[in-house]
Amino acid sequence: MSMVEYKGKVKNIQDTPFGYTLSVIGGKWKMVIIYLLAENQPVRFNELKRQIGAITYKMLSSQLKELEKDEMVRRVEYPNIPPKVEYYLTEKAESLLPVLEGLCEWGVKNQKQS
Repeated sequence: MSMVEYKGKVKNIQDTPFGYTLSVIGGKWKMVIIYLLAENQPVRFNELKRQIGAITYKMLSSQLKELEKDEMVRRVEYPNIPPKVEYYLTEKAESLLPVLEGLCEWGVKNQKQS
């Protein structure tokens, strides 16, 4: 399925596969989280926070919960004291990695060198 099939027929972007994809990975942080998990999984919450930097704890928690709800991230909680929680990508998220790799390649080709 391609964008061509929807040309002139889109009344609401959310009704398209593109709209669904954006609902799952859209926003400022979700692709960053997926990228970092792909590079380093498993990753603990505080490590993700350190790697991202500018994100608040509340926003990171919210984004992880949304990714978990959309079956992109798996949360594993260990019964330790203090609690230990690790995050992993699911197969569904891993199937998106070639697309993210394509975005990286586009960035390499188009990023202005200073």
